[in-house]
Amino acid sequence: MPLRKVRWIGDSRKRLQDFPEAVRKDIGHALYRVQIGEIPPSAKMMTGIDTGVYEIVDNYDTDTYRVVYTVKIGSNIYVLHCYQKKSRRGIRTPKEEIDLIERRLKRAKEMETDS
Repeated sequence: MPLRKVRWIGDSRKRLQDFPEAVRKDIGHALYRVQIGEIPPSAKMMTGIDTGVYEIVDNYDTDTYRVVYTVKIGSNIYVLHCYQKKSRRGIRTPKEEIDLIERRLKRAKEMETDS
């Protein structure tokens, strides 16, 4: 089975490159597992967003880093957002992050239709 292609939406790739090296390695390995059709242990389905949207979570030196991706659009994996979680109120993802993810999910669907 060939590897699924990873497509980056918005500034998600640049944001990932700003993460600490150990986090980039962990997330890179997790994304590789997604490419070969697995769900990595560090991934969980995001609630409150369209089905097929997952979040990879990596903790490093008291910080939490997250990568949001979808696998349900065509044969590609779309990385929608990469960010460092700054907890203001528990574990809930802030509304502005959810809004950005939803906009990028819509863009990914448009990209797939255009190709």
